Amino acid sequence: MICTTIQHHSLEEILDILENSKPAIGMAEIRLDRCPLDEEAIETLFSSSDTPLIATSRVAGDGNGTWKEAEARLLTAIQAGAAFVDLEIEAPKEVGKRIRRACSEYGTTMIRSCHFFDGVPSEGDLMSMVERCSQYGGEIVKIAAMAKDEDDVRRVMSIYANCRKGKLVAFAMGEVGRQSRIDCLAAGSPFTYAALTEEEAAAPGQWSYASMAERIFEDRKPLGGSNALNINASKSFAQRAIIAAALSDGQSRLGGYTPCGDNEAAIEVARNLGAQVKVDGTDVLIEGIAKGGKPAYSRDSLFVGESGLLTRLMIPLVAAIADGTVTIEGRGTLLNRPLKGASDIMAQFGTVLRPLAEDAQAGIVKVPLSVQGPLLPGKADVSGKDGSQLISGLLMALPLLPVDSTVHVHDPKSIPYMFITIDVLRKFGIRIGSEMEGGEDFMETQDWALCTSMTFKIKGGQKYSAADFDIEGDWSSAANFMVAGALFGKTVLAGMDTASLQADISIMDILMDAGASISQIEDDVQEEGSQSHKGLITVQRAPLKAFDTDLNNCPDLFPIVAVLAAWCTGTSTIAGFKRLSSKESDRGKAILEMLGKMGVKASAEDDVMSVEGESLESRILNGRLLKGGKYTSSHDHRMAMALTVAAYGADSPVIIDDRECVAKSFPDFFEKWEQVVR
Repeated sequence: MICTTIQHHSLEEILDILENSKPAIGMAEIRLDRCPLDEEAIETLFSSSDTPLIATSRVAGDGNGTWKEAEARLLTAIQAGAAFVDLEIEAPKEVGKRIRRACSEYGTTMIRSCHFFDGVPSEGDLMSMVERCSQYGGEIVKIAAMAKDEDDVRRVMSIYANCRKGKLVAFAMGEVGRQSRIDCLAAGSPFTYAALTEEEAAAPGQWSYASMAERIFEDRKPLGGSNALNINASKSFAQRAIIAAALSDGQSRLGGYTPCGDNEAAIEVARNLGAQVKVDGTDVLIEGIAKGGKPAYSRDSLFVGESGLLTRLMIPLVAAIADGTVTIEGRGTLLNRPLKGASDIMAQFGTVLRPLAEDAQAGIVKVPLSVQGPLLPGKADVSGKDGSQLISGLLMALPLLPVDSTVHVHDPKSIPYMFITIDVLRKFGIRIGSEMEGGEDFMETQDWALCTSMTFKIKGGQKYSAADFDIEGDWSSAANFMVAGALFGKTVLAGMDTASLQADISIMDILMDAGASISQIEDDVQEEGSQSHKGLITVQRAPLKAFDTDLNNCPDLFPIVAVLAAWCTGTSTIAGFKRLSSKESDRGKAILEMLGKMGVKASAEDDVMSVEGESLESRILNGRLLKGGKYTSSHDHRMAMALTVAAYGADSPVIIDDRECVAKSFPDFFEKWEQVVR
């Protein structure tokens, strides 16, 4: 990243610079000791700008004012939302403690800096200062020293060999050290400093932002802009809602609908169940089949398209409402995806699954298969290790039975999706009680990743009632554009619900852990007694660092999060790798092959993938951009989207063999992508 130093400007001028500079400024240092900003102006600046800002108020060296004044300015900036605060190592210890405490409270990254204006000390003294700055709270250490010759420059740059990448910003001041301000990025610095213009250089040898950007990026165009994208509807919500509406008594309206392969398959299933379905723009009107009584199904087969979710939802449902045995049929990649654990779970409710494919004798259950009911109520202890979708099907089917049921799930995975099911069912008048259990850590944190079991209590004899509501935007799809903004420029998304139950909303936390800049402008809307938080979400570049995350509850994020990791300095770890083998492709294998071919070091051991990342600037300067060429999507929609994002950071075009597979979840993905790259 290039951090542009801004000094001697008013609030209005700074906001105009951040908004309208060409090329766009991606990160800025605000010299509060040199800008005419009072407390109110500082608060306005740091609370209103989407650009990652460093608050700096120097006293020693080339600074102005007192430590009391500097502390007051920095604390105001921290409380207003500064991404970074830079505090000189010369600051009194008590000032340092208070600033450090505030940074921890407000999530601001603390930089401890030391400037040697009289020359470059020995390598040993430089390293001692790095260690001191780290000891006194520096999550990032900045070392700048005035160089007289090339030996001075070499000594400054030598300290990178003994420091973790992404944790040190070191360069030489003076004309002889001018090139070191770029070379530091190749050495692993998370950012470097440039002046707004040549005339406004904060120190000798400082480049202007425009000249440095041209030198580093040449013709590489930053991604995105201020035009907001509307993301497609969540197919996780849409498919559940369409089937629930089909089971209801009366006409339901589902707003915000966008077509895709899986959603269209759900509509066809609803029609095959006997529901009357009309798509009117973004509204879907569904006349359900209950008609005052229990829904029933009289056909001997049901086609579910290529949707694994529909398959697992409909297995318990047809067992509950069909007159006899029903054959579940599908197409495409679904025919090669094992339904792990399905036979054992359904057997506990009296339902037998019989695979009809050639490998049935091997005991592998796949579509096509026959479902022989009836579904019987009762108490069962089932495994959740193979996912939540079949359990969601049980949650939809068991309320239709005359007697109460209890489902205890041990080793639950994809927990948020079960709560999505409960939330959708609630809108249709179905009530299900749930309890989560875990060890002491879970009881203290309520972290779903620490949940060891769940119990669902389902009252029998319930009826689906028609509903009227809007379907949420899809966080799985949004994740691709959010990561693209964090890596290559800026993206703005509209209408996403930041209070969503969707598991893939975790991309917000992952991006923040990686250091991306995320801002939200919420437009609170009251919907059916619950608060929905919708508005604009802006994601843009900031210095990115390695992260650790667990995707067991949101495996669909894996491809795009792996791409994110390739650009984050250091080694990132991503848990949940074992869950990828039975997706539209062997997704774990596909991700490793993609990254390896692109020149990214990645490996998997047991359930964890490790990815070695490097910043965009470092990849450019070291000649390590991702490798272009011909790639396969493995006919997997999420791989195709992740490849498209990765391609923006490649050294030559990336040609994807099957782009059309995105139609499964996001048919207009490439049209949206073109809006971002213009």
